[in-house]
Amino acid sequence: MRTIVFLDRATLSVDLPDFPFPHRWIEYPCTTPEQVVERCRDAQIVVTNKVPLPGDALAQLPQLELIGVPAAGVNHLDLETCRKRGIGVVACPGYSTLSVPEHAFALMLALRRNLVPYWRDVHAGGWSGSPTFYAELHPLEDLYGSTLGIVGAGHGGKRLAELASAFGMRVLFAERKRASAVRDGYIAFDQVLREADTISLHCPLTDETRHLFGIAEFERMKPSASLVNTARGGIVDEAALIEALDRKLIANAALDVLEQEPPAANHPLLSNPRTDLIVTPHVAWRTQVAMTRLVTQLAQGIEQHYAQC
Repeated sequence: MRTIVFLDRATLSVDLPDFPFPHRWIEYPCTTPEQVVERCRDAQIVVTNKVPLPGDALAQLPQLELIGVPAAGVNHLDLETCRKRGIGVVACPGYSTLSVPEHAFALMLALRRNLVPYWRDVHAGGWSGSPTFYAELHPLEDLYGSTLGIVGAGHGGKRLAELASAFGMRVLFAERKRASAVRDGYIAFDQVLREADTISLHCPLTDETRHLFGIAEFERMKPSASLVNTARGGIVDEAALIEALDRKLIANAALDVLEQEPPAANHPLLSNPRTDLIVTPHVAWRTQVAMTRLVTQLAQGIEQHYAQC
């Protein structure tokens, strides 16, 4: 009988299907890094959404056979140690192909139409005091005819491109930064920075993409451009983003992810409300459709792993 330990069950508010093989199920709402080895010592299968499994922890888990990740990203795992040890990894790429691009598109619309600043000003009386029937309090931009730069051409990036094309946008897929050649269907990274009216991030967090967007990148973007990040917080240098907004290097930004989650109460991006920034609490993936796809994909991946053994 295999033991399955779910380290952060509170991150997944949906029922998991029962597995067809004999097993003992143990779950914890959350787990600190110091508790990982003790809780997983007798486990053959560990499920972790965000709890890190570094090499030193894996070295102390000789019975571990498989890691299930109810998410698309696996940057919290030591994949090299997993490979050397023969530990299988089941992740869920593509489960949020519909939900995350829709959220990104909603954020993009909100930024280009300045919806949050308009609501704040209308609530404060900005419309009531207008001399005309309307109150043009902020600039409004159409998506039609504008250019969208997408960083990451996986499931999410391609789906966003479909939505953008339906709105009449010109779509550019960015080549990797500092790439020696530009692949068919891609545009040089720097050219995308220069031409895009909106840039949306849909790439994984890796050593190559960490702080992919810093001051140098913001300085090459249009002053009227928007940045949307529904991928991973570490892809954007948050201190650089604050500087870019303060210096008006870009018009505005919207984030569904931060480098530290949950953020500290005094996080610089959250401590003062600002009209050029929208932050949502990592919820782009949390639609009912996405949750159903997620648990189905995770369960099927675990079952298939053992079916092949």
